[in-house]
Amino acid sequence: MGIVVDDLDATIDFFRELGLELEGRGAIEGEWAGRVTGLGDQHVEIAMMRTPDGHSRLELSRFLRPAVVADHRNAPVNALGYLRAMFTVDDLDETLERLRNRGAQLVGDVVQYQDTYRLCYIRGPEGLLIGLAQELG
Repeated sequence: MGIVVDDLDATIDFFRELGLELEGRGAIEGEWAGRVTGLGDQHVEIAMMRTPDGHSRLELSRFLRPAVVADHRNAPVNALGYLRAMFTVDDLDETLERLRNRGAQLVGDVVQYQDTYRLCYIRGPEGLLIGLAQELG
């Protein structure tokens, strides 16, 4: 999964607080890279974050060229498109407290789904929509 952001450093810090590890960071630029994305000559700073289980990666990108053309950061949960990521956490309350210290805001309420999960959505850095789920039992 990839997320385009404006403040790469703050977003890296936020996802570190969520338990992801910075795997690498660098710049990609040139026409060759733009052939993959269809954007032509581009310059992008990227950071690869690895999930705690080591099985998944999250790519954070900050476009320097070309300029960003759309902003979905304030879209509601039911908007069309890829607007949110969901993470499983061990302790939802403790995770929320840590992320609130980094500016996260609860979107609705923390709810319990049957005896299976506690769930919530938060707005993270730059209004990113993040789902959190704690498996129960």
